[in-house]
Amino acid sequence: MEDFLINDLEFLEHKAEILKAMAHPIRLCILRGLSEKIEGQVSDMTNCLNMPQSTISQHIGVLKKEGILKGRRDGTNIYYSIANDEIKNLIKFILEDI
Repeated sequence: MEDFLINDLEFLEHKAEILKAMAHPIRLCILRGLSEKIEGQVSDMTNCLNMPQSTISQHIGVLKKEGILKGRRDGTNIYYSIANDEIKNLIKFILEDI
């Protein structure tokens, strides 16, 4: 029983880290934008959010660290997308009008 609680706690701590990474208005905006299309570049997000590239890149770094976003390099360009359907569904749930 104790092993179950320890394993469950580790699982829940991991999920909590994902939620913490998402819990920022700029990151939610990035995720909302990416949930509406297949992938995007930092320059697209910079224009949409009217923020410096360095700011957007820092937020993308947080999301990538937690496995929420993934990047695909094509030459000098990096295209970001949401890592999996579970995250996409969570974003849609969080951002839907109640």
